[in-house]
Order: sequence, then C-alpha cells, then structure tokens
Amino acid sequence: MSTYPPPSSSINPAFVTSALELPGFRIVQNVGIVRGIVVRSRNVLATIGAGLQTIVGGDITLFTELCEKTRQDSFAMMTLHAAQLGANAVIAFRYDANELMNGVTEVLAYGTAVVVEKQ
Repeated sequence: MSTYPPPSSSINPAFVTSALELPGFRIVQNVGIVRGIVVRSRNVLATIGAGLQTIVGGDITLFTELCEKTRQDSFAMMTLHAAQLGANAVIAFRYDANELMNGVTEVLAYGTAVVVEKQ
C-alpha cells in the first residue's frame, strides 16, 4: 500500500481563524463549508514505546507527535479544499476527533471558507 504526502497549505495560516471575522478585513463572499479528514492508526512499536513511557509518567511523546502530525495534515487538507473553491480565508475553524475503532482515530479540520478583502 502506498502513502501520499499530505497537501501543502494553500491559504496563509494567518487567514484561518476560530473567530467569525478577520480584523481589518471584510467578508465579500461565503464559499461554504470546507474540511480536511485524516484517519490514522497507531503502529504496534509506537504503542509498546508509549506503554513504556507511561511507566515513568509525563508526556507520551510518541502519541503527541502522531496527534500533532495528524492535525497538521488535516489542517493542510482543509486549506487546500478552501483554495480549490476560490477562498482566501477560513473562519469558524475547528478540529474534531473520533476513535473509529481501537487504535484508529479520525481527525477532522473544518470551517467556513470565505473571500475577504482588506478594509
């Protein structure tokens, strides 16, 4: 099974916000909902390594890195989706995550794609 690298971000991250507006800009068009979905599983070696890290406590770095990479990839997919629809910003941005089965998690980045102009 081949894997593909995640798409690179197509919208400047400064134009992605959890707020409903971008200060200094006005929304001139609502393009619609955009999303980036990534489904990942833990590998057996990482799970064993993380289990060993729990013995000493603290940050489980193997899982932290997996979660951060998954969020970055879903964010990049969402911004690419927005750019493909002609947007230059995303408002009301959120993450969501669900465990689909033991060891398999879906991470969803979503928001409203908009076109903004400087005021």
